[in-house]
Amino acid sequence: MSDPEHRNPWTTLESRLVYENPWIAVREDQVLHPNGAPGIYGVVQFRNQAVGVLPVDEQGRIWLVGQYRYPLQRYSWEIPEGGGHASESPEDAARRELREETGLTAGRLELIAKSHLSNSVSDELGFIYRATELEQGISEPEGSERLQVRRVEWSEAWAMVQDGTITDSMSVIALLHEAVRRGGTHPPRATGIA
Repeated sequence: MSDPEHRNPWTTLESRLVYENPWIAVREDQVLHPNGAPGIYGVVQFRNQAVGVLPVDEQGRIWLVGQYRYPLQRYSWEIPEGGGHASESPEDAARRELREETGLTAGRLELIAKSHLSNSVSDELGFIYRATELEQGISEPEGSERLQVRRVEWSEAWAMVQDGTITDSMSVIALLHEAVRRGGTHPPRATGIA
C-alpha cells in the first residue's frame, strides 16, 4: 500500500546527459520543484557499486587504509573500499578490495549495512561488510593508489571517528556498527573535531 506522503512530488520535464566516462554519468534534469517552481537538478549516476570492508582481527584490532583523496584534496584514513564492477557481486568485490588494499583474505565476511552515500546528488549505493578470520597475504594496490595500511586498537579507530580524523561515510557507518556490536563501549567523547 502506498502512502500519499511518500509519492514523488517532483515533475521531470526534460532530462539530458551532460557528461559520461567509464565510471559515472552526469544528468541534468529540468524539473518542477515540489512547490511548483521550475528549476534544474543535477544527478550523478554511478556505473559501479561501492564496497567497504571493516577488517577485525582476533584481538579486536581494526585495519585502516590511508590515502590521498583527490576530490577532497586531503589525506584520508578509512576502511578498505572501492568500486565493485557490474559483473561481480558486492561480496566478491569486497573480498577483492580487501585483498588488493591490505593483502588480507577473510574467512568470514558479513554484510552489516547498505547505504546511499550521497543521495541528494547521486544514486551511489554502498555495501559495507565486516571481515573476520583474517589471513595476511601480499597487497596489490591499483596504479592510482598509494596506500598506507595500519592496524589499530579499537579505541584508536573509534577516537579517529570522534575527533574528525575519519570522515569517510562508509568508514563511519562501519565503525558505528562495530561500536554497537561491542555493546556501545568506546573511549569518552573526544573534543575539538577537526
